[in-house]
Amino acid sequence: MKKYDYPEVGETLYKTTLSNGLQVVVLPRPGFTKKLCYFVTDYGAIHRAFTMDGADYLAPAGVAHYLEHKLFDMPGRDVTGEFAALGGIPNAFTSFDMTAYYFSCTENFKENLALLLEFVTTPYFTDESVAKEQGIIGQEIDMNADNPDSKLFEMLAEAMYEKHPIHTPILGTRESIGQITPQVLADCHRAFYRPDNMFLCVVGDVDPQEVAQLAEAQLQNLPRPTVTAIRSWDEPMEAKQHFVTCQMEVAMPMFQLGFKSAALPNGEDGVRQEIIGDLAAEALFGESSGLYLKLYDAGLIDASFGGGYETIEGMSMLIASGDSEDPSAVKDAILQEAKRLVEEGISQEDFLRMKRSAMGRRIRSLDSFEATCFRLCAYHFSKFDYFRIPHLYGEITQAEILKFIQTVVTEARMCMAVITPKEEV
Repeated sequence: MKKYDYPEVGETLYKTTLSNGLQVVVLPRPGFTKKLCYFVTDYGAIHRAFTMDGADYLAPAGVAHYLEHKLFDMPGRDVTGEFAALGGIPNAFTSFDMTAYYFSCTENFKENLALLLEFVTTPYFTDESVAKEQGIIGQEIDMNADNPDSKLFEMLAEAMYEKHPIHTPILGTRESIGQITPQVLADCHRAFYRPDNMFLCVVGDVDPQEVAQLAEAQLQNLPRPTVTAIRSWDEPMEAKQHFVTCQMEVAMPMFQLGFKSAALPNGEDGVRQEIIGDLAAEALFGESSGLYLKLYDAGLIDASFGGGYETIEGMSMLIASGDSEDPSAVKDAILQEAKRLVEEGISQEDFLRMKRSAMGRRIRSLDSFEATCFRLCAYHFSKFDYFRIPHLYGEITQAEILKFIQTVVTEARMCMAVITPKEEV
């Protein structure tokens, strides 16, 4: 494995690409008993349309999440129980653009790693087990529909986006999961769970070469079909709708306000844009911003208010959310603050403080095995080396942030989703 040193963050990585195309990264943490391993695929809820070996496929919504559940099933075995017997704690998640399987342990690392690699790459789907899972995931969909926070984001995404598949929930719908069959799962697993589309990341006191050798030995005979997935959707920048609302059992109105932004390119240019978006959110409505204090003092927001810059493959958005008795007033105040910042600028003192604070949060997050491993994986698929991020902060200018605000924070790109309390009958 090749060694890479990053003195700016005090880290060292070992990297290699196996003969089957799988890329492996190990971040040694000498002296720590905990070990964490992520095995991820560049496949999420938005990757529904693809071509494999010359044939076209369009999977029902929710297949990526469905696969995440089903891969824990192996004939005559209890994968979770096997991890427990080895002292491993497994888990998994599906996002819009990535699926991850992972475990943490303090002992039997090599055995836990072998089990992880085995079950993720061993598809086993029967009519009976798939039908049973539809009921389980259907209940999950129903629970999600009753969760105001989840409902709010789904409302916003569906109202804002016309072509990008973010407008469909990660879990799919009851109708879409009813179309999932063992063959659909097998096709999607074959297409996306190929070694050259996956990434193995380990953090802990382990031997990097042993990790690579174990993965090489265990993943020798995986299929590698020729696959091309749709990964851009030509999304217009104007929001499809500007307002959407519903009623639920909530104590006071909840809102999410989104502003559409362009899809990020891969590599350093994309990460630079992400940093600009993050700093724009901080300047507009961060906890130390003038607007935050003004809205808080006026009673228009409470501690639930916050925001940031959300990025998913093929799209990005500036977003603010919280509870408020007058969401419309918060929206108007954010639009007004954006205009003020563009006209008056950001003081040099505030600008430097924001950059130092943002970069400090990134550096501090490296203390967390979970945060570090997740970011190494996510940025890998964006074709960027995450530990090179500090030098980008030094290059960002105030003019770039103001240009972003001027371009993105407009009524044309804006959509607001609001959930209000149910009226008493």
